[in-house]
Amino acid sequence: MRKYVSLLLLFLVATVCHAQMADPVKFTSQLKTAADKAEGEIVFTATIDKGWHVYSTNLGSDGPVEASFHVDKKDGVELVGKLTPRGKEISEMDPMFGMKLRYFENKVQFVQKVKFTKPTYSIDCYLEFGACNEEMCLPPTQVELHKKGKSPATVTDAEAGALMAKEQAQEQPAQEAKADSAKVDEAKADTASTPAVPTLAGGDMQQLWTPVIDELKVYDTPVSNSLFYIFLAGLVGGFLALFTPCVWPIIPMTVSFFLKRNKDRRKAIREAVIYGVSIVVIYVALGLVVSMLFGASALNALSTNAVFNILFCLLLVVFAASFFGAFEITLPSSWSNAIDAKSEETSGVISIFLMAFTLALVSFSCTGPIIGFLLVAVSSEGSIVAPMVGMFGFAVALAVPFALFAMFPTLLKSAPKSGGWMNVLKVVLGFIELAFALKFLSVADLAYGWHILDRETFLALWIAIFGLMGLYLLGIYNFPHDDENRRTNVPQFFLALISLAFAIYMVPGLWGAPLKAISAFSPPANTQDFNLYTNEVHPRFTDYEAGMAAARLEGKPVVLDFTGFGCVNCRKMEAAVWPDAKVADLLNKDYVLVSLYVDDKTPLPEQMTVTESDGKQRTLRTVGDKWSYLQRYKFGSNTQPMYILVDNDGKPLAGSRSYDEDISAYVDFLNKGLENYKAGNNR
Repeated sequence: MRKYVSLLLLFLVATVCHAQMADPVKFTSQLKTAADKAEGEIVFTATIDKGWHVYSTNLGSDGPVEASFHVDKKDGVELVGKLTPRGKEISEMDPMFGMKLRYFENKVQFVQKVKFTKPTYSIDCYLEFGACNEEMCLPPTQVELHKKGKSPATVTDAEAGALMAKEQAQEQPAQEAKADSAKVDEAKADTASTPAVPTLAGGDMQQLWTPVIDELKVYDTPVSNSLFYIFLAGLVGGFLALFTPCVWPIIPMTVSFFLKRNKDRRKAIREAVIYGVSIVVIYVALGLVVSMLFGASALNALSTNAVFNILFCLLLVVFAASFFGAFEITLPSSWSNAIDAKSEETSGVISIFLMAFTLALVSFSCTGPIIGFLLVAVSSEGSIVAPMVGMFGFAVALAVPFALFAMFPTLLKSAPKSGGWMNVLKVVLGFIELAFALKFLSVADLAYGWHILDRETFLALWIAIFGLMGLYLLGIYNFPHDDENRRTNVPQFFLALISLAFAIYMVPGLWGAPLKAISAFSPPANTQDFNLYTNEVHPRFTDYEAGMAAARLEGKPVVLDFTGFGCVNCRKMEAAVWPDAKVADLLNKDYVLVSLYVDDKTPLPEQMTVTESDGKQRTLRTVGDKWSYLQRYKFGSNTQPMYILVDNDGKPLAGSRSYDEDISAYVDFLNKGLENYKAGNNR
């Protein structure tokens, strides 16, 4: 993705998220009974995909969707106790909800104990659960169980009568309370004035529910260029490593060695090319080893794990200190000596390969921090080929100069000589690695709710880092490995100008300015205590049909926001992206924003039975069930947050978008939909 290039060049570009049906949690349900007891257990067993988690029970109404047990009908069965989870429960602080969340990974069981009160029984029940990963959440999902049969052990008539009397005593107050509530609602309806809501005719309503999955795929089908940008990031990293003191001086010595080794210039060039190819093979093999050791899902899990983000932060701080001259990170000299000796003993292609391997070992003090930084960055791609592609780009940048100078030795005369400027480059890289170490620390800080690196603290540190880098480039101070009489040259002056200007650019962010150029790196705006730039965005409608009718009357396109009260990533988007001035302006003025909460527990006036795409029937009981079904049926997606732009006929105007705090990409997404809407109206 473009963010990998921005990690090295400080540029921010967009990523695109596609609508898709996710099925990361697979449940089975069963009723376990014993032959000699009038008791049993309703057991819901889940297997959970890597990177996903299912929330536990009793989280509270202000949290995400908790696991809960519900009964539609029962006869001859009494519930005993509450729904109980079984498994390794994880508990951690969530900054968005301000509470500790409990959840399960890999597997979990939810158990509801029951007692049989009649010779025969029947029960229709279901488990409702919520599941999320680091980027999206599922809507409240139901796992149904329908059972009837003969009780495993019949209780006595006296026990059955006592149990039935207890059930009736519990049901009567609930029925009375429900009747009283209905009377109160009726009185409110008589006295309160209800604002007029736009309505649609029957034909228009049917059109709005017509599936547009194929039309949406037209926008979402372009092949992702993420691997290309990973390759480009590796290429940039390789070129930076090329100009370090550990690599650049080796080029003329190596090329000279090949030319002296063979009087035949053609053979010397051929061997130099083989040398360059060997470098590529070695670094791609390193990427392959990383992929094979961890795998795609493990790499993605590491990138979002709080503990490993702390380790990434410390690793980058160590790399930065190395570039500042505190110490050198080197591999044991015995390794390079052994490989070098082996290359002298052998001949042909093997000796050339061993020479390339020696270069990789000798130059590790300079290339190691850059390679480590690159591998950490591509880990969040979650692709098994990403590390190899990144290393391929890195190796190409290192290998090309060797082959190029071997083909054209006269170019060496015009190449810049080794000198103090290489130390300056190392220090600049040290500042950049130190800056991005804070990004990884920020992920852990948000996960644990420490609040030690809120947005203003993060920005203050970045301002200091890039300000100090500018002063260093101007020659105000030196590091231990710098020349005492170091002077600022013209390229360093312009680089210092950019660094100081960037530091000044971030200053208004201390008072809440959006700072779109670094929004993907800084903590969300809601972590900032003092904010003068708040732009609130609220949905105009929380009903699909009403919102579409209003948009048709006003002649505006619609943003469908499939969200949930308990969706963590939905809150992050609303806090980090929607308050941006451009985003807020587009949502408030140019669109009709309709937020559809898939976990809205408001009962439907009448339950609906629908048939899913897999042929299974499902009962829609709540408003949230209805919007969740709309998302699956019409758009072929079931995760939140999900943003879909539609015209007044309910047809998509652009590709869907999910969780991504890249503000500039979100603005492009809204502008594209607006352009397509206007183009469609002008036809």
